[in-house]
Amino acid sequence: MAKIIGNIEPEDDYLHELGPEPNFNESAYYNFFDHEKSLGGWFRLGNRANEGNAEMTVCLYLPDGRVLFTFRRAPIDGNDAFDAGGLAFEVLEPTEIHRTTFRGKVVELAEPRDMAHPRRAFKDNPKKEIAFDLKHEAVGPLYGSKATKKEHERDAEESFAKAHFEQHMHVTGSLEIDGETLEIDGYGLRDHSWGPRYWQAIHSYEWLTLNFGPDLGAMVSVIQRDAEGKERTAGGVLVRGDKLERLVDATIDAEYEENGLYHKRVTARVTTESGEKLTIEGTVDSFIPLRNRREGMTTHIGEGMTTWTLGDRTGHGLSEFLRQVDS
Repeated sequence: MAKIIGNIEPEDDYLHELGPEPNFNESAYYNFFDHEKSLGGWFRLGNRANEGNAEMTVCLYLPDGRVLFTFRRAPIDGNDAFDAGGLAFEVLEPTEIHRTTFRGKVVELAEPRDMAHPRRAFKDNPKKEIAFDLKHEAVGPLYGSKATKKEHERDAEESFAKAHFEQHMHVTGSLEIDGETLEIDGYGLRDHSWGPRYWQAIHSYEWLTLNFGPDLGAMVSVIQRDAEGKERTAGGVLVRGDKLERLVDATIDAEYEENGLYHKRVTARVTTESGEKLTIEGTVDSFIPLRNRREGMTTHIGEGMTTWTLGDRTGHGLSEFLRQVDS
């Protein structure tokens, strides 16, 4: 069983009792990046059983720049499984081995930025039939925590999650696109969270996942809950084999496209708990803008498949930026 860092239990790899909050969410997320094929992707299920649906997302970045994407609010009647809209997650061995599968139609985006206007993007772009069957095996400790007293006391309207953990994974399996099968062998990260969530509950964040192989990975996060920056947290982890070192400080700078919202290059400067200072450089290879709307508020979530360099190592991963924007 993989080492656990934090107050998480192996049983937390499974689903939890449904809370009473209308916006109770339990979500699992997986990403993978095959360095040799320059192919990657991510998928998420967010069970909102008290609302009667699961947020289901599949996003695949192809080597030629196309993105295959789908999102739907798939009906569910409980919080007893991650299985909705053709996407399913299975725990084969807690903290160690998971399986993800999908079969269904996705939209093929030759210009992924079309998704800034989702209704038009789904209507005007062709559809593809895809399927995947992937195994995710731990290559590092599981790290995370259940809620602090402060987070427990936070109103559900202002909550983003009351528990959360992550883990770096080796990902293998197959991806089928219109009958053509590709074998996948790459690395990625998974996360799992539960508790009340609104995407509008925080002002902004940057979340970076980095994969350099079985012996090296990282996650960097900067979260700002309020526009004034009074509630800011910054940190992450550096995973070297089965050893994990926390990042005690992080700053993330980005270069944006002309609209000032879509990031295209990223520089992260981090400090480990042992005092080591590292600089991470990232170039976004493929970018898709997503959004979430609620009660007149619009949240932009920019998702970039990114090539990362750390010292003499080069790898792939994701850079995800969340911003609250004018509707």
